[in-house]
Amino acid sequence: MRKILVTGGAGFIASDLALRLSEDEENSVVIVDNFQTGSLAKVPFGIHNNIHFIKCDVNEYEDISSVFFSYRFDYVFHYAALVGVKRTLKNPVKVLEDISGIKNILKLSKNTGVKRVMYSSSSEVYGEPVEIPQNEKTTPLNSRLPYAIVKNIGEAFLRSYSLEFGLDYTIFRFFNTYGPKQSKDFVVSKFLNAALRNEDITIYGDGLQTRTFCFISDNTEACLSVFYKDEVVNDVINIGSNREVTILELAQTIIKVTNSNSRIVHTNPLEEGDMTRRMPDNSRMLNLLNRELVPLEQGLEHILHSKQFASH
Repeated sequence: MRKILVTGGAGFIASDLALRLSEDEENSVVIVDNFQTGSLAKVPFGIHNNIHFIKCDVNEYEDISSVFFSYRFDYVFHYAALVGVKRTLKNPVKVLEDISGIKNILKLSKNTGVKRVMYSSSSEVYGEPVEIPQNEKTTPLNSRLPYAIVKNIGEAFLRSYSLEFGLDYTIFRFFNTYGPKQSKDFVVSKFLNAALRNEDITIYGDGLQTRTFCFISDNTEACLSVFYKDEVVNDVINIGSNREVTILELAQTIIKVTNSNSRIVHTNPLEEGDMTRRMPDNSRMLNLLNRELVPLEQGLEHILHSKQFASH
C-alpha cells in the first residue's frame, strides 16, 4: 500500500490528481487544504474509500506535522499554494508565506521517510520569454513577481534537500491548465461564464499575448505517468500544451463553441504579470503520454457538457 499525501487537494488540479490516485486500490490518499483558494466542493468525497480529507494549513508546522507523524507517507504531491495572477499581485506578502509550507513539507518528508516529493511549480518561473519554446534545461529563469519567485525558491529547496539529505523530488512546471472545476477567476472559465451569459468578454490590452492551454486530463495523466513509471527523478518537466494561442483567439473560440452573442471589449493592459508569450518545450511530456494532447475546442466542449461545470 502506497501512502500518499496531496496538499492543496481542494484546488482544481490537485483534486483531480487525488481522484485519479484513488482509482488505484494500492494507494491510500490523504488530502489536506486550508480552503484559502480551494473549496470543499472540489474534494472527491464518497467515490473511493481509500481517500481521506483533513482541513490543515501546510504553512503552520504544528498543523501539518501531526498529519505526517500520524500517516508516515511514502510519497507527497505538494500542490498547495496561493494562486491566480490578480490574487497574488494583490497579496504579495501572503504569497511569500508559502515558503514556510515548502520548508515544512520538505523537513517533515526528510524526517518521516518520504521516498519522493512531487512539486507543482509554474511556467511563471521563466518570466518574460528569452527563448521559445521554453525548455527545462536551457531557458533561464527570469522571474520577478512574488508568486514566481516563491516557486523558484521551492525548486531550489527541493534540489538542496536532495543534495544534502538524499530526498528525491520531481518538479512539474505547469503551464495554463483548464477544465470543468477551475475557479471562475481564471481566463478560460471566466470567458466561458461570460459567453454563456452573452456578457462582454474583457481582454487586457490588445489580446495578442499568447498562452498554451492544457486540458486537465492531459496534465493529470502526465503527472501520474511520471509517478508510476518512476520518471523525472531529481529533475524538471514542463507540463502543458505546445499550441500557442492569443488571448483574443481564445475569446473568439469560446464565443464560437458557445454560440454566444458576447462582444469582445479591450481594457488597459495589466501593469505587470501578463507575460507577452508563454509556450513550453513539452517533448518530455509527449514522450511519456505517447499520444496527442486534447485540442482546445474539444477541451472546451468537454467543459460545457460536464456536470461539474454546470454546478460550479
